[in-house]
Amino acid sequence: MKHQQLNERKAAATPRGVGVMCNFFVNRAENATLWDEEGNQWIDFAAGIAVLNTGHRHPKIIAAVEKQLQAFTHTAYQVVPYESYVALAERLNALAPVDGPAKTTFFTTGAEAVENAVKIARAHTGRPGVIAFTAAFHGRTMMTMAMTGKVAPYKRDFGPMPPSVFHARFPSEQHGVSIEDALASLDQLFSCDIAPDQVAAIILEPVQGEGGFRPVPAAFLRELRTLCDQHGILLIADEVQSGFARTGKLFAMEHFPEVKADLITMAKSLAGGLPLSGVCGRAEVMDAPAPGGLGGTYAGNPLAIASAHAVLDVIQEENLCERAEHLGQHLREVLGLAQQQNPAIADIRGLGSMIAVEFCDPATGAPDKALCAAIQQRAMEAGLLLLSCGQHGNVIRFLYPLTIPDAQFQQAMEILSHSLTAR
Repeated sequence: MKHQQLNERKAAATPRGVGVMCNFFVNRAENATLWDEEGNQWIDFAAGIAVLNTGHRHPKIIAAVEKQLQAFTHTAYQVVPYESYVALAERLNALAPVDGPAKTTFFTTGAEAVENAVKIARAHTGRPGVIAFTAAFHGRTMMTMAMTGKVAPYKRDFGPMPPSVFHARFPSEQHGVSIEDALASLDQLFSCDIAPDQVAAIILEPVQGEGGFRPVPAAFLRELRTLCDQHGILLIADEVQSGFARTGKLFAMEHFPEVKADLITMAKSLAGGLPLSGVCGRAEVMDAPAPGGLGGTYAGNPLAIASAHAVLDVIQEENLCERAEHLGQHLREVLGLAQQQNPAIADIRGLGSMIAVEFCDPATGAPDKALCAAIQQRAMEAGLLLLSCGQHGNVIRFLYPLTIPDAQFQQAMEILSHSLTAR
C-alpha cells in the first residue's frame, strides 16, 4: 500500500522522462542488499548502475565521509583548495595506465568528465572533430548525447545535436562487424565526412556499457592507437563504467598493456556512491586548457574526494580486482550451464565481473528483447535485481558489488539459474 501511494506521488510530482525500473522504493541498504519501504529484501545486482563496486555503505567509506563532515563540506576547490583533492590526483596519476607523467582533474558526473575530456583534446590539438562508436554511451548532456551511439531513448526528440561528432562501427563478432569492417568505417569517415587532421580525439569504452558489455578486441585497439599516432589524434578511454576493479583490473585498459590512452575518463565507482568524476591524462595534454577553462562549483567535492580515497583503500586491502575475477568465473560457469538448457542464450561475454548474457531467437538470430525482460522480471520477483542493456535491449548485465558475501552470491546464482531456465 505504501508503494502505491508513493508511486502516485511520483507520477504527480516528477516527469515521465526519468525512466524508473522498479515500482518499489528503497528504505535502506547494506553491502549487496536492499530493503524496500514495506520490508522486502533484494539482492542488488544493479549497484546504482555500476556505482557500488565496494557495496552499499562500506564502513571505511562511511568513516571517511563522517570525518570529512566534521572538517568542512564545501569551499569550491577553485576558490579555496584542499590537500585531499591533490592527494587523490597524485594517487590516480600513479595508478592510471597513461604513458609518462600524468595529471588529473575532478568533476561531478561521468558526462562532465567526458565533456571536459573533449574540451582538453580540442584545446591540445586545436581541432574540432570527435569520433565515437556505434552502441557507445557517453552521457545525456548535449555533447555527450551526440557522442552516444544509440537514438532511443537518449537522443530522440532532443536534436539538433552539436556538430563535429561522427560515429564509426564498433567491432563485434557476435553482430557481424569484423575488425576490418570497423577500420574501414573509419577510413570512410576520413574520406567522406572529416579529414583526419581535423579530428581532435577518438573516444571509446574499453568495454561498452549500455552497448551490451562488449569488450574491444585487442587487435582493433592496437590499430586505433597506430591510427591516432599517425594523424596526431588523441585516444580517449571512457572508463566511467568499467573502472575501479569491475573488470578484474583497476582500469579496463590494463587488459591491453601494449596500448595507452592519452586521456581516461572515470566516475561511477570512483567514490562509492558519492558524485565524483575525473579526467586523467598525459600531463602536457591536460595542461592545454588555460586557467579557468576547467572546473565547476561542485567539482571535486571534499566529501566525495574523501570517499574516493576510501574506495581505493578498500580495493587494495580487500583484493577486489582478484575477487572480480573469481566471482566473474563463477558467474560464467552458471551462465554456461544455463546456455545448455536455453538455446536463446546467444552469447556470454565480458572481462572479470563485467559480464553480460545476450538473448536471441534460436531460429532467426533476431534480438529477443521480450525474453530478456521476462527473465529480468522473474529474477526480480525472486528477490534479485538485474539490469538490461544493449542496442536492442536484449542483454542482461551483471553489476553486483564486488564485496558481496559468498553465500549471498551463491543465493543469487541459484535465482539466476532458475530465471534463465524456467519454462
